[in-house]
Amino acid sequence: MQIPPSRSTYNNLINACGSSGNWREALKVSKKMTENGVGPDLVTHNILLSAFKKGAEYSRAVSYFELMKGTKIRPDTTTLNIVIHCLVKLGQNEKAIEIFNSMREKRAECNADIVTFTSIMHMYSILGQVKNCQAVFNTMLAEGLEPNVVSYNSLLGAYASPGMCTEAFSTFHEMKQKGIQPDVVSYTSLLNAYGRAQQPKKAREVFAMMRRSNLKPNLVTYNALIDAYGSNGLLAEAVDVMHEMEQSGIQPNVVSISTLLAACGRCGQKVKIDSVLTAAEMRGIKLNTIAYNSAIGSYVNVGEYEKALTLYRSMSKKKVKPDAVTYTVLISGCCKMSKYSEALNFLTEMKYLKIPLSKEVYSSAICAYSKQGQLGEAESMFYEMKMVGFSPDVVAYTSMLHAYSTVEAWEKALALFQEMELDGVQPDSVACSTLMRAFNRAFLPDKVLVIAEFMKEKKIQFTDAVFFELISACSILQDWRTTSEIISMMETSLPFASVGTLNHLLRSFGKSGKIETMMKLFYKMVASGAETNYSTYSILLRNLLVAGNWRKYLEVMQWMEDGGIQPSIKMYNDILFFAQKSIGTEHVIALRERVESMIRRSENQIGKKSYGRLDLQMPFDQKVKQLLRSSSSMARDRK
Repeated sequence: MQIPPSRSTYNNLINACGSSGNWREALKVSKKMTENGVGPDLVTHNILLSAFKKGAEYSRAVSYFELMKGTKIRPDTTTLNIVIHCLVKLGQNEKAIEIFNSMREKRAECNADIVTFTSIMHMYSILGQVKNCQAVFNTMLAEGLEPNVVSYNSLLGAYASPGMCTEAFSTFHEMKQKGIQPDVVSYTSLLNAYGRAQQPKKAREVFAMMRRSNLKPNLVTYNALIDAYGSNGLLAEAVDVMHEMEQSGIQPNVVSISTLLAACGRCGQKVKIDSVLTAAEMRGIKLNTIAYNSAIGSYVNVGEYEKALTLYRSMSKKKVKPDAVTYTVLISGCCKMSKYSEALNFLTEMKYLKIPLSKEVYSSAICAYSKQGQLGEAESMFYEMKMVGFSPDVVAYTSMLHAYSTVEAWEKALALFQEMELDGVQPDSVACSTLMRAFNRAFLPDKVLVIAEFMKEKKIQFTDAVFFELISACSILQDWRTTSEIISMMETSLPFASVGTLNHLLRSFGKSGKIETMMKLFYKMVASGAETNYSTYSILLRNLLVAGNWRKYLEVMQWMEDGGIQPSIKMYNDILFFAQKSIGTEHVIALRERVESMIRRSENQIGKKSYGRLDLQMPFDQKVKQLLRSSSSMARDRK
């Protein structure tokens, strides 16, 4: 006599299949159960849903739940907890929150328990929504539910990502006070929080504390410690952690390699990138898209464009698909290295593969089009960026300002600058100097000074480029009082100012006839240690000669020699020509003797190169010509 299996028997069999992750077999038994006239009950449905969850068949679980709603069997808390978990895994967060809220509203039918609250906390933790995670935790406490280690770990995870180490430590301490023993996940989250807060030493202390608690660090823990060191530029320490991990019997994975590769880029270690890639290959670790992105980004950061390009091309050979991050790294990297045409080629590839453009890609593409002089394409990309819902950032706005400045469309540049403010994007010094350049090119120096006042009001830093444009505007306006104010502003930053900007300032004073002010500025430059070059002295000499100050001219030529900068033959000729036409005979003789002495020193240096010494008995003009020929020969040899 055969006894037909009961519902309980079927449920036990389905559960046995589902517990081992064999959801297909569990589903077969369920169908057979129905065919044999034994209908499934709530327990059956929950077991099947659990089997789908365990087998990572989240979409199948949600579909099954939708079918279940068509039956007379009503879901319980366990059912809905499984569905919420699956929805979170699928990224269907709004539906998960909707079920969570319905559970809290219908307390009598289906109560939200500790698992429900923890699942929602975990969701907010993954999304980086710390305040929402805290709010759910506090609501859970208010409703009389006691958090467990998983609940606390969800809160710790939320604090870890943004590096909120103070809050993470406080939560960790609270756990222990309530008698809840922190586990490996708890310690790893706290360690991660310190790493993200740029406190690698504290992260190492947490690691040591974990071991003292007789807890064995796992792969995730070691990776978090590698990241703590690597993200803070401590590459050697990060590598040591990987070796320590291997010695403890835990093999590094692709996350470990990705973390080390990213650290190489931050530290500017070109050789180490190659070493890490070799180490991955030796250990049989296959790079995924994230690892490739880290390596490509690191090569770009250290200026190894060709290696980055080679690695990118190898992705297709290894059948690893590039993603939005890959192209973002390549496009933005090309722009930083002024490889604008290459950046636009990558943009074309990205569009061909139908990969959605990121905000950074839009900004970089606008920059590339702008630098290539393709104004129409830059404008099109700028408006497309806004159409798809990305608010242009300061980089995008500045790139468009540059494009308008290049074609001298100052009206458009000004309108864009005003739009930038209305959109709540704070202009930086680059944006301001770019608009100033547009005004100077349009001979609107007054507007440059208005932008300078705006910068003071908004406390935007005055950079070298800003000072350059201000000097140009003041020079056009012949506004020497404002120019003097600019020098006062620059005094503390003179050693860091570019020689081009300082020369521009000297030239402005010289052209205006303010020779004394020009020389005072030069003295300040020298005293501050600011850079001077051949052009600096040329500007001084040219203007001193126009002013007729030949004595100071000779003195400046002497400073040139003392500074290791060789005066040109033209400089000697200019002062001699001036002397013959403009000063008395007695001064001409003294001046010629002085110049001859300087030439003698110059020809001594040149003579060492076997171009022949000057015959001091020959006429003075011939000496100058011979020195000119010798200098030209030396210049050719240097080339």
